Amino acid sequence: MSQTRFLKPNFENWRYLVIYLAAGLVFAFYALRLFSLQIIEGEKYQADANNNRTIVVNTPAQRGSIVDRNGFVLARNVPSYNVVITPALLPDDEDSPGQLQKIYRELSALIGTPVNKGDTSEKTVKNFTPCISDLGIEEIVYIGMTNWPFSPIKIKCNVDRRVALAVQEKAPDWPGVGISIDAVREYPTGNLTAEIIGFLGPIPENSLKYYTDRGFISGRDKVGFAGIEYSMQDELGGVNGQTVMERDGAGQQLRNLEAPVEPIPGDDVVLTIDTRLQTIAREALLAQIKKYNDNAGKMKSNSGVVIAMNPNTGEVLALVSYPNYENNRMAREIPSYYYNQLSQDPTHPMLNHAISIQQPPGSVFKMATAIGALNEGVVTPEYQVEDPGKIVLMEKYYENDPGRPYEYVCWDKAGHGMVNFWWGVAQSCDVYFYKIGGGYISENGVGDVKDGGLGPWRLSDYAKALGYGHILGIELPGEIKGTIPNPTWKRINHYENWTTGDTYIASMGQGYVSTTVLQVLSSFSTLANGGKVMRPTLIREVRSQDGKVIRPFSPEVLWDITVDPQINVYDGNNTTGEMKTVAPWVIETAQDAMRMVVTDGTAKETFEGSTVESAGKTGTAEYCDDTAREADICNRGTWPTHAWYAGYAPYDNPEIVVVAFVYNGGEGSVVAAPVVRKVLEGYFELKDTTITAVP
Repeated sequence: MSQTRFLKPNFENWRYLVIYLAAGLVFAFYALRLFSLQIIEGEKYQADANNNRTIVVNTPAQRGSIVDRNGFVLARNVPSYNVVITPALLPDDEDSPGQLQKIYRELSALIGTPVNKGDTSEKTVKNFTPCISDLGIEEIVYIGMTNWPFSPIKIKCNVDRRVALAVQEKAPDWPGVGISIDAVREYPTGNLTAEIIGFLGPIPENSLKYYTDRGFISGRDKVGFAGIEYSMQDELGGVNGQTVMERDGAGQQLRNLEAPVEPIPGDDVVLTIDTRLQTIAREALLAQIKKYNDNAGKMKSNSGVVIAMNPNTGEVLALVSYPNYENNRMAREIPSYYYNQLSQDPTHPMLNHAISIQQPPGSVFKMATAIGALNEGVVTPEYQVEDPGKIVLMEKYYENDPGRPYEYVCWDKAGHGMVNFWWGVAQSCDVYFYKIGGGYISENGVGDVKDGGLGPWRLSDYAKALGYGHILGIELPGEIKGTIPNPTWKRINHYENWTTGDTYIASMGQGYVSTTVLQVLSSFSTLANGGKVMRPTLIREVRSQDGKVIRPFSPEVLWDITVDPQINVYDGNNTTGEMKTVAPWVIETAQDAMRMVVTDGTAKETFEGSTVESAGKTGTAEYCDDTAREADICNRGTWPTHAWYAGYAPYDNPEIVVVAFVYNGGEGSVVAAPVVRKVLEGYFELKDTTITAVP
């Protein structure tokens, strides 16, 4: 008989220790993880859970309206009707076979959107944008069911009101199909005021944080893209409302969790613009450009500007920048083809030519030279300077440079003879301004004017005192400073020394001098009102929706050149640290001279028989830009010219100042001055007209 011997297994204790340790580590890991999830990160996950079951419904605020000074509506909200489908509310094909397809077919016949185009590719779904995509009803519903089953998805936007009513009538037979109403912008005056009003667009990527922090929703809300719509966005836009609601797993909204926060509507903005005068100004400019081109037998000019302002308050009464654009075409969406067309147009219709493009001002700039020369005692009003029709200057680049002769001519090559201040301004005598601006030593070694003329430094100061070279602060985006040069500026920007010839042509508003039309307007407004540089403004009032005035109008004086020192005192070529003002008699003398421009000077023929007693200054500015170079018309002696005219009325108690600029318009007295005359006469005719605001 055999015996089986059973031995006790030899299992060392350390193995138990390893097992227990491993089990302990696993337990500790899960315990720590549980502690982290529930205690340390508990609030975060609780918030995530709440976010999963809650939804914040953002309610858009009503945008404020824009009206002119007489209550004429320039921008308002109108309803846009959209056909929408809530996918989760559509009938189930299994319960009601054929009903869903019947709805699709009937809806398709009504709104003109095909039932199915057979395109549900990943790319199509990813790039889907309501109202823009070219998909059938079934594809759009499929995208909505996949992403937002309980949210209405737009099938077709901006349908006719009769179509919207027909859809609503079919509501009992078309479950899930309905109408949503969006507020869209309408601009009753269209391109008459587009350069002022601007338009709306989707929130730009570079401004996304700014707007989302203020409660706006990207992809839904629109904000100002240009004009007053942009600059007054905070006032017009209002504050969106919101409601916190509970939702189920499918996204269906169940109940409010918090009291709703109602949206705050935007404020209404009242502009200083008079739409009637705006119409007169635009029609006058376009008619004059057409007449000029017709007389030339070809297209010579295709752009221009007219601005009218009250010189005593800074209120802009009309602002025309031609060409511009039709802002109603961008009311619901910005068509890419139209935007690209505008962007590539060489006449730059998207830019406001009144404030965003700088031009040589030519002879309208002479008034800066004029008041500077009088105020500095370079000449007295009675002092006569000889104009033989041309002078020869030894052009020098440094003090001991022997120089080389250079001929400077007057626009009247026969000359004006002996010319005093009044006649120099009235006849826009070039040689007179050459001499008082840069000085002149005749062949016998005798100087015509004191101290060699005004000089570049003082010329720069007086120009800036009148408003040139400044951002004046009008409520439009894109305003630029222009260029008022001096020797330091030329050395920094062109790496060259300043010459006497530079002073000559700068005194004429040529050479390196470039300004905006608004700055020219400001300079003449300052002279017309006795020395006050007013901030130009387009905003008359801001009102709440109930009509309460939130921001009343208050004129703002930037500075008064007769009271607030604006001009450096120079000792040779250095400043003394002192500042001085312009004597009131200097401005009065300049006003008398500008009156002579109309009665006996370069604008006499244009204003003959006018019912309005005005004063002003003509300007014909030589230029050579890229367009002129491409046309090969930049030739010495026959430079192309812009037409300018600035005028105000009544000359002895000004109420309105007007500037007209016509690109490549030739003579200012012939092309620009008639535009100003029509605007001035139109203004005084309108004063006695009964106003009927259009709602």
